[in-house]
Amino acid sequence: MTMVALPVAQRVAALPKKVVAIGDSLVYGFGDPEGGGWVERLRRRSMAPESPGPVIYNLGVRGDGVQQVACRLEGEFRYRGELRNRVPDLILLSVGVNDSAQVGKRGGRNLTEFHVFQQHLADLLDQAQQLCPVLFVGMPPVDEAKMPFVDVLYYSHAQQYRYKQATQSACRARGIPYLDVFELWMAQAESWWRSRLSADGLHPNTLGHQTLLEHVLNWPSLQQMMAY
Repeated sequence: MTMVALPVAQRVAALPKKVVAIGDSLVYGFGDPEGGGWVERLRRRSMAPESPGPVIYNLGVRGDGVQQVACRLEGEFRYRGELRNRVPDLILLSVGVNDSAQVGKRGGRNLTEFHVFQQHLADLLDQAQQLCPVLFVGMPPVDEAKMPFVDVLYYSHAQQYRYKQATQSACRARGIPYLDVFELWMAQAESWWRSRLSADGLHPNTLGHQTLLEHVLNWPSLQQMMAY
């Protein structure tokens, strides 16, 4: 029997989408020993051989700030093509909470000074958009009563809000969809979002990561990106 080769365009269309999720511990999934975090939970949804995808790569590194993510973005991206002359189809970015921390005391200097953060963020977003379409997943609120983290880093809602607003504004200026997790959680009762944080007050717990997954799956911007 003669095998009929599919047209190139049809073969390419049949390939599953490849998505790189890059950022800090929120991407890495710290705090969720059951499911490995929202990115891992998303990855497991398409692990069966018969699944059409997407193929998800978790490139989260605990403690990373915006500069560290920018330094490794393109190199990590280029190695996730799988097939010759293919590169990923989508970047999920999530970073900024570590940059917002104040060092040594409440009101101390930010781990990444605000104006430096803005510049590095602009560079990161511009670099990412040159590679492929980009979506940005924002940070959830911390539990201020549990600070300091590791005895030296003070995270606060005020600083989180400042840095996430700068991020949202930079994304808006570039047409990058931004999922405002901070506002989604803060719109709920305090008991609701506290129940979704680990004992350290910084990282989402298992329930928190499950909630993040639900946010992402219900996000129209992601649904649209996965549709074409």
